[in-house]
Amino acid sequence: MRIGVPKETLEGELRVALIPESVKALKAKGLDVVVESGAGVGSGAPDEQYTEAGAEIGDPWGADIVLHVAVPTTEEIAKVGSGKVLIGFLAPLTSAETTKALASGGVTSFAVEAIPRITRAQAMDGLSSQANVAGYAATLLAAREAGRFFPMMTTAAGTVKPARVLVLGAGVAGLQAIATAKRLGAVVSGFDIRRAAWEQISSLGGRPLELDFIPDAEDEGGYARPLTDEENEQVREALADNAGKQDVIITTALIPGRPAPILITAAGVANMQPGSVIIDLAGESGGNCELTKAGETVVSDNGVKIIAPANLPSDMAAHASQLYAKNLENFIGLIVDEEGNLNVDFEDEVVAGACLTDGGEIKNERAKSVVEGS
Repeated sequence: MRIGVPKETLEGELRVALIPESVKALKAKGLDVVVESGAGVGSGAPDEQYTEAGAEIGDPWGADIVLHVAVPTTEEIAKVGSGKVLIGFLAPLTSAETTKALASGGVTSFAVEAIPRITRAQAMDGLSSQANVAGYAATLLAAREAGRFFPMMTTAAGTVKPARVLVLGAGVAGLQAIATAKRLGAVVSGFDIRRAAWEQISSLGGRPLELDFIPDAEDEGGYARPLTDEENEQVREALADNAGKQDVIITTALIPGRPAPILITAAGVANMQPGSVIIDLAGESGGNCELTKAGETVVSDNGVKIIAPANLPSDMAAHASQLYAKNLENFIGLIVDEEGNLNVDFEDEVVAGACLTDGGEIKNERAKSVVEGS
């Protein structure tokens, strides 16, 4: 059986679905791997490393299983072919066009975003591995753009106070941002509407911003539930007041399949000091800041920079690809038997949960509702 790794075509996408080390591991299991020429260059893996690992350089689209990073175009989906398998980020809750193309093309597809968040599936959770990268990269971006030291500096010229950093959302990206900011020496606070996250924030050296007037808002799968209008207004007012104490705010709050909640209002931005920075990781879903523009840097009237970077994991393509490739390698282990043959067991809750389309049908109920409502 052959596994195909195409070169990503999305502008600015430098990651690759398999690195040479993963090719070696899959070859050891009796699988052949074909990699499109130049696919790994952006991640620091030239064609020579793939051939040394046992891969063939050629056309990956005729493979039995095609591995992808960014959401594929409809033209790329057509190349996969009916009855073949596609694994990657497929935006099941936001891209009805992608889902329809996969179903009409007869592709058996698995969306890494839909992999169940259970203990057994953690090693396959590409969404979490890439969020880790994004949280780390966002903090480094903030440190560069803030124009000030993160740690306290005691010098012959005097002592500089440490930067104050607030991270909104204590999911995977937010917790990594808290840990990274703390390692850089900042005074770090974290906010999440899920009470379980407060202990996690503390464990990483951050101070939880505890808004006790909001009841615990943890929903199915460990995500935050949408707040009521009244609760949202209370949170925004509290965060607007707190924003004036911060040098950097990193926002990571997302609700799957919904627009990102507005947490920092224009009034909150107005409370911040000139030169302060907001890094909004929710920009592509509308943003957690009222002034955010996806993929752009906005400077407010009072000199605050609101940065909404697109695809931060691609900025750290080597390690992002290493983590993602391991996620896919582990998932392939669930759908390929010991003899190297495709054996998709839909009785397995991880396989069933990740499946988006199969046999011309949309298997994911939430994705089906998105298509029907489009």
